[in-house]
Amino acid sequence: MYRFLLTPRWWGINLFVVLAIPFCIYMGSWQLGRFEDRVDSHRSAEAAPDPAKQTAQPLERLLPVTTETSGELAEVRGRYAEQFLVPERKLDEQQGYYVLAMLRTAGTGGAGGKALPVVRGWVAGDARDAAPPPAPTGEVTVTGALQASENAQTDGVHTAGGLPAGQVGMISSATLVNLVPYEVHDAWITQSAGAEKAGPGAPNGLKPVPAVAPQGSGLDLKAFQNLGYTGEWFVFAGFVLFMWFRLVRREVEALRDLELGIQSEDAPTGTGAAETAGTDGTVETGGTGGTDGTVEAAEAGVRGK
Repeated sequence: MYRFLLTPRWWGINLFVVLAIPFCIYMGSWQLGRFEDRVDSHRSAEAAPDPAKQTAQPLERLLPVTTETSGELAEVRGRYAEQFLVPERKLDEQQGYYVLAMLRTAGTGGAGGKALPVVRGWVAGDARDAAPPPAPTGEVTVTGALQASENAQTDGVHTAGGLPAGQVGMISSATLVNLVPYEVHDAWITQSAGAEKAGPGAPNGLKPVPAVAPQGSGLDLKAFQNLGYTGEWFVFAGFVLFMWFRLVRREVEALRDLELGIQSEDAPTGTGAAETAGTDGTVETGGTGGTDGTVEAAEAGVRGK
């Protein structure tokens, strides 16, 4: 009864089912793992101590930036160089801009003399006619929350281009390295309140920018999208198995109908299939009206004789 499963057509169907179900289960498990990672990172962020109570660590100990080191309080010494404005940044539901300064770090302690982007603070208003406040001169010690470089998917970034000179739309080493004649760390810090401990010209009127959770962590909309995708993949696996059973059952029922002599609704019809040999040697004719008409005319001629 089930020998049809070994036919070439069913070999293809069976192979598809054997490959599709493990693939769906794997993808569902992968999406579930991503959701669980976001839950763990969210719990870790909630359990982390208040940044104001953290002990600042040297920058080189926290690089490269990971989900574990993002938000940690970093301390770095250096001299301020170029400054930029980062427009269209909101804080407390108000529109404004960041004041971004390049801090040329010392060449000792593993820093390598690279520049570290430092968000000195936030100012309300439009950045088009604004100028950054003077940065402290001389060597300064800056502490702030470490952050990973932004990308096109980061909230608030300006990717359309066309910004005037002195402005950048994204705090990223890949962007800033094209604007300054020195290397840039693949990270940045958002300066804590009163973090510039030395040098005149301390910022005035700048509001500290709070650190944000690293991208891909936290219980946001994307996290619950991962959970939804998990359910979809498992449903796909069940649907493939269900359709396979439906096809097998349909094939078995069709074979049983043939054994009982029941003509299936989707069986081929026509003059060739309509004519079958009877057990008494006569020929039973059916099918088109033209064939029936010919037989009837022949019988009428015989009776006429």
